[in-house]
Amino acid sequence: MTSGSYSNTYILTPSQNTQIIGGLWYVNIHTAASPGGEIRGQLTEGTLPVELSSFTANVFRSNFTLNWSTTHESNNSGFDIERKLSSSTDWIKARNVSGNENTNELKNYTFSEKLGTGIYNYRLKQMTTMETLNIDLSNDINVEAPTSYSISQNYPNPFNPTTKIDYELPFDGRVNIILYDISGKEVSSLVNEVKTAGYFSVQLNASNLSSGTYFYKIYAQGENENFTMTKKLTVIK
Repeated sequence: MTSGSYSNTYILTPSQNTQIIGGLWYVNIHTAASPGGEIRGQLTEGTLPVELSSFTANVFRSNFTLNWSTTHESNNSGFDIERKLSSSTDWIKARNVSGNENTNELKNYTFSEKLGTGIYNYRLKQMTTMETLNIDLSNDINVEAPTSYSISQNYPNPFNPTTKIDYELPFDGRVNIILYDISGKEVSSLVNEVKTAGYFSVQLNASNLSSGTYFYKIYAQGENENFTMTKKLTVIK
């Protein structure tokens, strides 16, 4: 689980900790947050279509990354990464990652995405020409609301023609992010809406702007406080 800007990593070594019991295979996960957790996969036969050498999940703020490696694959057409909110019974396919069919070499895989606040469950669905194998990350992935307001320096900066601005809201409320030119004249409204607490990004496209220095300012109305901050950016053409 994670809180604020902290992160946890979930690590397993199935080659050392795998047990096959009644058609299910279990792999122990050892983490500071949840020692002795389990990842489970359903087997229809006594052998795994893939041999995992590592399977790690990391969440930092709202950024989730899943990494896994195999040392053996048999008819492995690929993996579906599926997620669901812990309060839901419906698994949603987030992405498919192609496998390497048949190999005895080390193969590395990765998947990442940005999440809204909430508690999530993840699993890999490994697919062969014969069967599928679900590999569940039984630890909850908890993306909590930020503890304070912030707005990042845009990246890249200087830029042409697009740049990204990240911002964090600890409370629900109306948010405005406004772009000004060097004279203080409003150029564009980047955000103007009510937002729930969480992590957000907005992209600025400067195709219609001239080269030069600009300022962007956030106005956020929170539960018990208001927040404003101004930062500078540079357009180069």
